Amino acid sequence: MPALGMAQETGKLIAWLKQEGERVTDGEPLMEIETDKATVEIEATASGTLGGVTAQEGADVPVGQTIAWILGPGESPPEEITQLEPAKTPEVAPQKVPTTASPLAQKIAAEHSIDLAMVKTSRERIQKADVLAHIEEQKTDGAGARLIPASPKARRMAQEGDIDLESLVGSGPEGAVLAADVLAGEVLIPAASPLSVSTIWQRMAERVTQSWQSAPHFYLMRDVNASRLIEWRNQAIEHTGSRITFTDLLVRLTAVALRQHPRVNAAWNQGEIFLNEDINIGLAVAVEEGLIVPVIHQADGLSLNQIAERRQGLIALAQNGKLGLEELQGGTFTVSNLGMYGVDIFNAVLNPPQAAILAVGRIAERVVPVEGQPAVQPMLMLSLSYDHRMVDGARGAQFLQTLAALIENPLRLLD
Repeated sequence: MPALGMAQETGKLIAWLKQEGERVTDGEPLMEIETDKATVEIEATASGTLGGVTAQEGADVPVGQTIAWILGPGESPPEEITQLEPAKTPEVAPQKVPTTASPLAQKIAAEHSIDLAMVKTSRERIQKADVLAHIEEQKTDGAGARLIPASPKARRMAQEGDIDLESLVGSGPEGAVLAADVLAGEVLIPAASPLSVSTIWQRMAERVTQSWQSAPHFYLMRDVNASRLIEWRNQAIEHTGSRITFTDLLVRLTAVALRQHPRVNAAWNQGEIFLNEDINIGLAVAVEEGLIVPVIHQADGLSLNQIAERRQGLIALAQNGKLGLEELQGGTFTVSNLGMYGVDIFNAVLNPPQAAILAVGRIAERVVPVEGQPAVQPMLMLSLSYDHRMVDGARGAQFLQTLAALIENPLRLLD
């Protein structure tokens, strides 16, 4: 079981893409695994025959544990093999599913006890969106209205008495309205129901909880003038025709600042500080299943156009659930930008084992002093979250000062 990062402890086997005894080729997709970061395809690391499979689909496996062998001619797996069973989910009965559905669609269907043969699709195989659409369809009547669970007698009595079933408390199975409930005429008090949470979201919750509880956070905030940053972006778009964003500019400037302040580009592992040689900047991206952080590797050696191209590619892969190991591992610093949602400023939770994360708000016009006179200027709020085990207040302030100076005068890149 491979690891996507230093903090990962387990991975969930979603699907084998090859069967035991089947021929595999080096670099060919072998299995799908799910971690706190994403669902990714894992490629075979050698050519041969798949044998000695120990993990069934659905099993949570510790990182580094052997789950199969790729055998050469005449080779055999060990005689004693411990089978890893999938995690027990009593509320979901095991069922066979057609091979024409994606692994994620099969997983969602199993969780909701849905027969995939009843799911409609216009694609070559059933996808997650098809299953979710089927679930919503089951919650409505033919006209698209929400169908309230009720017994036939209760439904008839409510119709005759011109009573809205939604206004009644259901005392039957799963809250179904019974005839006695219609007679009682009680006002419905909706009961809280658990929201279906993906494995990615669950493990994201575990990671941020662990980070919040174990890493001593401290924050430094600064208002910076974004006038020249805006000019730089406009010129870059005009000269290149590329879709340059403020995030691209900030990644470029942050990489330069990190090179000058290597302590902020460090990692904490088992009580020791490790200075990362490469500058690999992760971008916090929100997808349906949760928050993931794809990585722009060696960002300090990339041009602005290259950063923009990689960002666009990573976001497209993330939104389509196609990120691979290489796009998710190795991050040394993270940028989280919520400016597009109108957020002025926020404090981000550290992404372990990294030393810091940059939280970016929106650019907004404010009245500020310019050469002793009030002036309206586009201002940007930055917030840096630090792990105090690696970075103290002075080091953090020096890094923020360097970054702010670069934003207010990008020509410093030429120094």
